[in-house]
Amino acid sequence: MSLTVRDIMNPDVITIDEDATVREAAKLMSEKNVGCLVVLRKGEPVGIITERDILVRVVAEGKDPDAVRVGWVMSTPIVKGRPDMDLEEAAKLMTSKGVKKLPIFEGNRLVGIITLTDLVRSQPYVVELLEDILASEYLPPRFEKILRPRRPRRHSGKRPMVR
Repeated sequence: MSLTVRDIMNPDVITIDEDATVREAAKLMSEKNVGCLVVLRKGEPVGIITERDILVRVVAEGKDPDAVRVGWVMSTPIVKGRPDMDLEEAAKLMTSKGVKKLPIFEGNRLVGIITLTDLVRSQPYVVELLEDILASEYLPPRFEKILRPRRPRRHSGKRPMVR
């Protein structure tokens, strides 16, 4: 039996209005211990804001997080997955679109979210699948961190030299 997105998705999606400030978004991410928020306009999902969006589009550019609105920073259009997708299909969609977080929709209704990390943790074969995709298609460098994490350096057994 193969798993579907429904089997691994998190149904508790945290959302924020596009008119909220980036500081409010960062605070909410911190409080809820999540790396992204789905952005709403008049109650409808229109984008996603991630920690990386905040880092690159606000912090690195020296902008005031109290002045910048989520709607200016979010990634759009929103890439949508379906709960009935098998994990391979979801992995291919995420890699082809260059996203690590995939909101899941039934029709127009937001019902969950999965991350690339969720996929990797779900079954060992997914790692092999992603490595096969990596070998045949271009993936952004940030995907490498998840697929091929750095191995810890072996300790030589010698004490470090103190000067």
